[in-house]
Amino acid sequence: MKNKKNLIKIIVIYLLLTIIALLMLFPLLWLLSTSFKSAGEDIFTFPPQFIPQQFTFENFSLVWENYPFGRYLLNSTITAVLTVILNLLFCSLAAYPLARLNFQGKDFIFALVIATIMIPFQIVMIPLYIFAVQFGLRNNYLGIILPNLASAFGIFLLRQAFQGVPKELEEASRIDGCSEIGIWWHIMLPSVRPATITLAIFVFIGAWSDFLWPLIILDRPEYYTLPLGVAGLASSLDLNWRFIAAGSVISIAPVLLLFLLLQRYIIPSDASSGVKG
Repeated sequence: MKNKKNLIKIIVIYLLLTIIALLMLFPLLWLLSTSFKSAGEDIFTFPPQFIPQQFTFENFSLVWENYPFGRYLLNSTITAVLTVILNLLFCSLAAYPLARLNFQGKDFIFALVIATIMIPFQIVMIPLYIFAVQFGLRNNYLGIILPNLASAFGIFLLRQAFQGVPKELEEASRIDGCSEIGIWWHIMLPSVRPATITLAIFVFIGAWSDFLWPLIILDRPEYYTLPLGVAGLASSLDLNWRFIAAGSVISIAPVLLLFLLLQRYIIPSDASSGVKG
């Protein structure tokens, strides 16, 4: 009887999880289906028809030919990659002393860093814009990545990861004459690779999908990113949901591909493997 109750409980749990997963995937499936439908098909039928009657790539080719999505893709790639590199650099440099060095006020500084998580971006948006304008950062890549040069979440994540690295590795490196920068680069960063890859994925997704800040800091279309390009499709006079769906698929495909390529690296690493018992 007990085994039967456990089996029913497991079935109910998996059924609920399946329903939740389908609800979460519904917009993505509808978007993907619409992008491959021909012009003669109704995209707002109920119940939704996910399998196109006439499968076609015409929507993608027309969007690519009639709109500068190649330029949008290049701009998004440049800004996202630069954002990831700079964010990992600054966050790891800030997290290392907070995790491994002893100095006065360390806990207070860390508390201030964590407190910034509670500050909405809309509050700092105007000062950031004034700063960007005064330093001539409008309509360039540096202006786009300015708000994401570092993040409190990234500092917190890497600090927690650095604290898990055995002190024996650090002490052995100091005995060998390694500097603090050398320890950070040669010991700490390789030891927390899963955490850095996790942070890189989060930062990349955030930079790739950011819409509000590029909309504010850019007014020249040659610097537009993919979210602004898709928004341009949605705001055009000849509103075409198939084009919007195709543009959206082009926008999210690199993020999904990146996650599929890197998900196997998001596993805990045994940093103590370099320490002999």
